[in-house]
Amino acid sequence: MAHYKLILEDDSREDFSLVAIHCSQEAYKMAFLLNQHVQLRLQRRRVDLDFSEEGLEITFPLFEFENQDQYTTYYLVANKCKTVAAHTFASGGLFGNDAAEEVVTKYLIPEYKKVDFFLKIVSEYETTPIRKLVMQLNEINQIISAFSVEPSDVKSKDNLIFD
Repeated sequence: MAHYKLILEDDSREDFSLVAIHCSQEAYKMAFLLNQHVQLRLQRRRVDLDFSEEGLEITFPLFEFENQDQYTTYYLVANKCKTVAAHTFASGGLFGNDAAEEVVTKYLIPEYKKVDFFLKIVSEYETTPIRKLVMQLNEINQIISAFSVEPSDVKSKDNLIFD
């Protein structure tokens, strides 16, 4: 009797470049700065990146620009989301329960907690000029620092699938 062996490969692998950005601006302001200084045309998607974790609805703003001339798509996504978690507990009194609210910070990529934004670049070409882009980003006054991240080092790269 013949034995067959199935080899399952991870087909969800997508070749992309990733730039981490430290900046204290809001997401819409960050997209505006990139549009102004790096000549992108980032627009906010109609649907943000949504997750449900531990009973909390977590939403990360997502901006996208598809450069059809260079066959490249840029995604700007916030790494931090602050949400309010409500906790109810019995007070032992006559009038029922007391409620307390707590602000919880969740991260898209938890291993990079100090990063505020990620710029994901998907290109049809083998190489994209990431070094030049990082230099342009570091020249923007509002950006504290920007650096390239190796996608293979990101453990939670499934969170970077935006389709």
